[in-house]
Parts: sequence; C-alpha cells; structure tokens
Amino acid sequence: MLKVLSVRDFRLLWLARTTSLLGSWLLVVAVPFHVLALTGSETAAALTLAAEFLPPVLLGPIAGVLVDRWDRRKVMIAADVLRAVAISALLFVREPGDLWLVYVALVVESVGTLAFRPAAQAHIPAVVGTGPLLSSANALNSFTDGVVRLAGAPLGGVLLGFVGFSALVWVDVASYIVSVLALLMTAKITSVREARGGIGRILTELREGFTFLRGDRMAVGLLVVNTSFLCANASLTVLLVPFGARELGGSGPSGLAMSGLGVGFLIGAPLVRFLVDRMPVVYLLAGALGVTAIGFTLLFRSTSLLEALPSAVLIGIFGSTVLVAAQTALQRATPNAVLGRISAVLFTGEAIATFLGAVAGSALLEIASISTTAYIASGLTLLSGVVALVVIPRAPAGSPTSESL
Repeated sequence: MLKVLSVRDFRLLWLARTTSLLGSWLLVVAVPFHVLALTGSETAAALTLAAEFLPPVLLGPIAGVLVDRWDRRKVMIAADVLRAVAISALLFVREPGDLWLVYVALVVESVGTLAFRPAAQAHIPAVVGTGPLLSSANALNSFTDGVVRLAGAPLGGVLLGFVGFSALVWVDVASYIVSVLALLMTAKITSVREARGGIGRILTELREGFTFLRGDRMAVGLLVVNTSFLCANASLTVLLVPFGARELGGSGPSGLAMSGLGVGFLIGAPLVRFLVDRMPVVYLLAGALGVTAIGFTLLFRSTSLLEALPSAVLIGIFGSTVLVAAQTALQRATPNAVLGRISAVLFTGEAIATFLGAVAGSALLEIASISTTAYIASGLTLLSGVVALVVIPRAPAGSPTSESL
C-alpha cells in the first residue's frame, strides 16, 4: 500500500488531499457548536450541515464537465484557493446577525470541494496508471481518510475549547494553502485537452458523459450499487444515537461504537488493497456487502458495548472495502477523458443517497422500532450485493475494463 508513495507526484497529491481534509474535519464539529453558542438555535446549527449538501446535489454533473474540460491540476489549485477564501469569511462571524455569512462560506467551500474531489479522482490514474499502483493509491487514501475522519472531528471539538473558533478557522485556511503549495510542485500532465466553448458546448459534453454512462454496464452497475449502499448506510447512521442512548448506555458508549467503525475502516484499507487486484470486483462487492449487512444486523441486536464493538469494526472493514473497490473499478472502467464527469456523478449520487437515507431513517423511526428500521436498511444493503451480481460484468481481477484515453 505504501509503495505508491514512491511516485513523487502522487506523494504530493496525497499530502494535498490529506492536509486539506484534516483542516476541514477540524471544523465539522466546531462550526455547528459555534453557531449554537452564537444563536442558541439547534436548527441554525443543523442547517450548517445542510448548507454543505446543497452544491453537490445541484451542481455535481456540471462540475464534472468542467473538470474534464480544464487542466485538473489547475482545477484543484483553484478549488483550494476558493476554499481558503471562503472559510476565512468565518473570521468575521461575531454575532447572530452575521449568521448568513456562515452559510455563504460553507456553500462556497462546498463548491470548491465539489470541483476538487472529481479532479483528484480523475488525476490519480493519470499519475499512477490503472494497474496495481491505482489500488494501492486508493487504499492509502482510504486509510488516511479514515484516520482523519476518526481523529479530526473530535480533535476539533477539543481544540475549540482550548484555542477558540478563530484559531481553528486559521488552521483550515492554512491547510488549503499547504495543499496549493504541494499541488504547485507536481508536474503538469497534458492528458486532458483544455476545451473551449460556451454553455452549448458544456451541455453537449454533459450529454456525452451521460451517453457513456448509459452505454457502459460496469460504470452504471458500480454507481447503482454504491448509491444504494450509501443510502442504507445513512439510514443506519441516523439510528446510532437513539440506539446508543437506549441500549448501550449513553453518549460515551455510543462514541466508542462509532470509533469502532473508524478502526474497521483503517483495517479495511490494506485488506482491500490485497483483494481488489486478486478478485473480480463483482464478487468482492457482493461478498463485502453481504458481510456488511450481517454486521449491521448484529450491531443493532447488541445489548452492550462489548457486543456492539466487534460488529462496528466488522462494518468498518467491509463497508470501506465496498467503497474503495467500487472507486478503483470505476477509475479502471472509465476512459480518462470522461472520468471527471463520471466521478462527479458518483459524488452527486453519494450526496443525494446520504441525504435521502438520513431522511428515510428518521421517518421510519417515527412509525417503526429501531430494530425494524435496522432490518429494513440491512436488507437494502444485502439487496445491493445481489444487484452487484446481476448488473456488474465479471471482469478479470486487477485489470482495466476499458482503455484510458
């Protein structure tokens, strides 16, 4: 998994991704807490999360077109500059009347992230190729993302009390600047032609992306399976807090159970690196989804933290396997010329699925028990595995399914 770090440009890209991600996650808890302290409104605090969902849902496919039209290295640099400027606006939020500035800053930052993610996703195969180094790169990114997600939000919450909100904002701004500097040190890759043309050409290229998607069974299957799994996962995430309060003994044990998910995520990264080049992706996805469904069922049948922790770790291991395997297979199946568009569709699907899953999980809790809701979501996860067997072609293990352009 670490072998890919010998590639200088990937090493710099990895540093850029990780640094900017850590800065962002330091504010995941800090921003809503700051808004809550400023306004006393739980609704206002919750809307900070909704503000970050809006751009991916509305602009995802368009962002993919722009990523495929422009130099992806330049897109990532511009996105980081935009995010740094947007987040710096939070330094001027000092009273309830400034609340609008929080939402504007978060929406603009999300727009930058919306451009950065598919650009990075499409740039990685151009840097490391589509062979074994690609699965190593995705596994390493998954591992470091897991570490950041596991530590970033709690660390941000702790630091908020010690150094204050403004200091955390400055750290996030600095993380984007470090990312820009790292990206500036990477080599220019001219695999993507910088296209010209106005709105009409953009719409044409958008149609071209969807035309490819409709005609490629592998890409469509991966998007369907990934989206349905994330929808189920989001609905189950909604259950964790009330389940932890009722069955595990409160917020402390609930937090430990969620940490178990993060531990499993870290274990799953090197595991998927080993498996993704040795098994046809269809069987890897179907098996991992099946085990994840079992883990969900066992978790929500637990009556103590001792029972819940192994189930949480199991979910983390095989849930991360699903995500990394799908991402690697999609990168290999998609010509590089349209990979930005297809990646943006994937991220848009993630945002919509996460939102709908959370809403569905909350709605089901109003009319059914936690266990019934968990069984329904676990069933959807298992169904995703069956869908994988039906719709995803049985491509050879570890090989691209189409030529990169």
